[in-house]
Amino acid sequence: MRWLAKAGVALVIVAVAPMFADPVMAQGADSPSATAPPGPTSDPDPDPEVLALDTERNQRVTVPVTIAGQGPFDFMIDTGSQATVLSHDLADRLGLTDRKLATVIGISSRMEAEIAPVQAFTLGSRVFDIEKVPLMDQANIGSADGILGLDSLQEQRVLLDFKQNTFAVADARALGGNRGYDIVVRARRQLGQLIITSAELDGVKVALIVGTGAQGSVGNFALRNRLRGRDLGEATMTDINGVTQTSDMRMAKLVEIGRARITNFPIAFVDSPTFEELGLGDRPALLLGMSELRLFERVAIDFKERKVLFDLPRDVRWHAPGQSF
Repeated sequence: MRWLAKAGVALVIVAVAPMFADPVMAQGADSPSATAPPGPTSDPDPDPEVLALDTERNQRVTVPVTIAGQGPFDFMIDTGSQATVLSHDLADRLGLTDRKLATVIGISSRMEAEIAPVQAFTLGSRVFDIEKVPLMDQANIGSADGILGLDSLQEQRVLLDFKQNTFAVADARALGGNRGYDIVVRARRQLGQLIITSAELDGVKVALIVGTGAQGSVGNFALRNRLRGRDLGEATMTDINGVTQTSDMRMAKLVEIGRARITNFPIAFVDSPTFEELGLGDRPALLLGMSELRLFERVAIDFKERKVLFDLPRDVRWHAPGQSF
């Protein structure tokens, strides 16, 4: 079995070169001297922003945005990416000339890339400026014009409703709080990312990241070395920097997230600098991709409250705890 994916778009981390400015993120947000990730420069709108989801060619979800009054443009939602990203083509069309260099860390590589400030970035009725946006080749993003990253979503709840095919951004209360969710799990924060530490995969405790920018699920070598899943052959992934790597792929029997259980799904394993950057190089870690997230009716990621919420499919919602789906 050979799996071709753009999974490497997930887990984008940006470190600005010292010759230009301080790093965008130097430490995790839970560290004593940590710095909060850059967020919107305007006050967040208290009302929910509900936008229609679309699906690009790699089965990842996109939403429309406008920039400086131009657009709309299709941006892929990536809850695994620290940074919002624009394609070079779109940056040229928008006339973004104030460019500097930064190190962009993808799933397979660390490389220097251009960054630029983006003003009047509009998601629904939320308008804000983003100080440092990586500019990447269109071919490495996919069919979208850019990536909607965590710097656009901090201190908000992000709700992906796969049943209604909508995307919403607001605070938790505006989106109904925890009502209607079958599973609520707490997460810790690292580099702006929420990491679920209570998950278990085939009997192994695993740090789990919800990654809407990944077509399938991706694990690190520390996880691979603890598993004995059936070998499925090779997985080929191209990351945001355009670096392609081929890695082995195995079938996972069971991942448990609270009471949710997902069975029999493939995982591609990579020796990734992004897991290292998140402090997960030596600890079993898994990026749960869109193929598995779509099994739920709704998934909400609450960055302010540090919670991830799951709504089970109706046909398993009222079954006893531990029901697989």
